[in-house]
Amino acid sequence: MTPPVTLTIAGSDSGGGAGIQADLKAFAAHGCFGTSVITAVTAQNTRGVTDIHPIPPATVASQLAAVLDDLPVAAVKTGMLGSPEIADQIVEFARAGRVPNLVVDPVLVSTTGYELGVVEAIERLLPYALVVTPNVAEAAALTGRPVTSPEEMVEAATALGERGAQYVVVTGGDLPVPAEEVVEAVWTDGKCELLRGPRVDSRHNHGSGCTFAATVAAQLAQGASVLDAVKTAKAYVVRAMAGSADWKLGGGIGPLDHFGWSTPAHLKEEESVGVGGSPARHEGGISSRPFRTGGGLRGHPGAVGGLPGATPLPGLVAISVPPLASSPWQGLL
Repeated sequence: MTPPVTLTIAGSDSGGGAGIQADLKAFAAHGCFGTSVITAVTAQNTRGVTDIHPIPPATVASQLAAVLDDLPVAAVKTGMLGSPEIADQIVEFARAGRVPNLVVDPVLVSTTGYELGVVEAIERLLPYALVVTPNVAEAAALTGRPVTSPEEMVEAATALGERGAQYVVVTGGDLPVPAEEVVEAVWTDGKCELLRGPRVDSRHNHGSGCTFAATVAAQLAQGASVLDAVKTAKAYVVRAMAGSADWKLGGGIGPLDHFGWSTPAHLKEEESVGVGGSPARHEGGISSRPFRTGGGLRGHPGAVGGLPGATPLPGLVAISVPPLASSPWQGLL
């Protein structure tokens, strides 16, 4: 069977933990054929970024045309853009309807604190985004307001949704509270919910935002709904972070275990477990491809798939934030 094609438009990370490299790993882990458009070449490792060489916008456009003219791209994920001019090149293709299932990861600052993008570039893409996935710092930069609590995450997600994106997912892994869990604010159609899951005890989260957004795009390419894609991405990132928690790669903030090489034993149960603990196997049995969950999601809308035979996050539940308790997602997340 021919795999679905996904495209990442982002910067290259010479250390292999984030950017294009993380995106392609996540695509492959979810059974997609990954393609790429490079917007910048960075010199970086686990300790930080030391240099950036931007790719000329015309060359970005040439790469994009080369991929789209030949390959049936089913979903696109953007990361580091670097300049509004590069965003403009992507917008031209989006206006022509050539950028399907666009997932915008508004990369503005690296995990190690290096500035990688500008707000104006992200703002130009928002009207064309199916999903936008800022972390709390990026959400604050894009909205011009502090984002330091779940309630402020909801406010930020709502504000960004009003700018054109169909779905907004503000990821809360960088918030110190709640201490035992990570909360994501998920907005669509004027309503917002909180998606909760346990926090991983690991300092190695280099590329976690890239991986989350790339997984959403891969799941969309596999035919999943946006909500199922987001839940699968959340579960996958948790497993990938847990897998690399004891890795000793470099002297700084390390990468994720994209392929389950070191996945903890307690995450390797025989069944995948759906929301609320209901068993949920993939259609046709457990998939033999690492982390691929497209078929399972289509067959079980409430299931959270992932590593074949893995136990996903317990207690992935959405809670309403007043006055948004009338969300049609209640009981689905």
